[in-house]
Amino acid sequence: MGEKVFLYAEIQVSIPFEQIPWREIDVAMKKNPGIKSKTWLSGINTNTIGGFYEFDSLENAKAYATGYLAEAAQQLGGSLTVRLYNGDVVADASKAIYSPFY
Repeated sequence: MGEKVFLYAEIQVSIPFEQIPWREIDVAMKKNPGIKSKTWLSGINTNTIGGFYEFDSLENAKAYATGYLAEAAQQLGGSLTVRLYNGDVVADASKAIYSPFY
């Protein structure tokens, strides 16, 4: 796998996004190796929280999921769902549809 890995994460809790201390969380997240970006997500009618991340390697994405994200889910009392995606193999198709990640 190359240098572009996407991670989708969702923590199953019901917390309105306005109550999430996202500024402090952003500071803590930026300390994790390999994170390039995050797009926050808030579930419509569910108030689940999550995000769509870009990492520089599969190893860093896995470490983030099993470390920082797992701890965050535990602190919130929620269930964590994580999926990893190969961003290199879909580059041409994504560029063709004007993805901001390429």
